[in-house]
Amino acid sequence: MPSSAEPPPIDRKLLIEGLGKGLRVIEAFSEDRPRLTATEAGERALLTRTAARRYLLSLVHYGYAATDGKYYWLLPRVLRLGQAFMEVARVPRIAQPFIQRASMQCGESLNVVTLDGHEVVYLSRSNSPRVVSIGFHPGARVPAHVVAPGLALLSTLDDAGLDAWLADHDFASFTGFTVVDPARFRENVGVARRLGYAHADQYLDFGLSGLALPLKDRKGHCQYALSVTVQRQAYPDTQLVDKLLPVLREVVEALRPII
Repeated sequence: MPSSAEPPPIDRKLLIEGLGKGLRVIEAFSEDRPRLTATEAGERALLTRTAARRYLLSLVHYGYAATDGKYYWLLPRVLRLGQAFMEVARVPRIAQPFIQRASMQCGESLNVVTLDGHEVVYLSRSNSPRVVSIGFHPGARVPAHVVAPGLALLSTLDDAGLDAWLADHDFASFTGFTVVDPARFRENVGVARRLGYAHADQYLDFGLSGLALPLKDRKGHCQYALSVTVQRQAYPDTQLVDKLLPVLREVVEALRPII
């Protein structure tokens, strides 16, 4: 994923392997599998049933999970792990007043988004100027190939990094417009790289379009994107780009010197 700096090498002898395995067990739960047996958790976390059961019982003991003796499920306490990041993440906090002001200007909700492996994570969102709003709220995770900020963030990778990402990605289809061919998707990322912005039209939901720009810091590094999701019928032809791209660019340029 995009990174502002390469992490320093870490001596594996200093790592606590059990912590990594425990986190894998937490990540084994998902929207489609909210309840797991120890065997299922082990399979998803690449652990033996015995090891997975010990981690699950530890999560139960510390209040992060519950069990009926066979199945295990996560409890709200797990949200503290993600909330800690949301509270200390610097760029989304800095960007909040900027996206709020832009939202009032254009009448749409804006988001700050990051790439986490093969998903994008929505970190902050302007308060909607509309009574009924669309788009994603902080904490939402979406496959990167179906939303504009995914293309925008991937456009900042070098060719080798993009190739590696494409080779490992699951191009699931959500609508008849979803791009599921890796070669075609790579072309779309190339277009986003040349234009400096990405446009996704009904890749995830019918009737919705998105626009996104990489949000680069003063050194040109990119970990975030600025995006907007709209009802496509409200912006026919080229109006989405004509009306909203200047608004997004103004925010990006204003933020670049201070992030």
